[in-house]
Amino acid sequence: MASERTDELYRLLLSRGYPKEFCAEIAYKNMNTDYTATRMIGYLYRVTNPRIEDLVDEMLAILSDSDEIMRKKEMEHAQAVINDIYNNGL
Repeated sequence: MASERTDELYRLLLSRGYPKEFCAEIAYKNMNTDYTATRMIGYLYRVTNPRIEDLVDEMLAILSDSDEIMRKKEMEHAQAVINDIYNNGL
């Protein structure tokens, strides 16, 4: 089930005249979290009528940022576990 933000992104893309299949691919397959959908919505409000190529480029940049944030959170958690072992032992 899609989130409200994902549905909002889909409707916004459709209203901008992009093909229905493209809109579904972007919104429901790739930008399907609140974070990524919100970032793409912000981009669409800042940039007037981007080309499909520019939209895909922005999507890839957003997804890359999202992946980097997830990796950072995982590393922070792993470091916290290691610190706990150092401080308290097994």
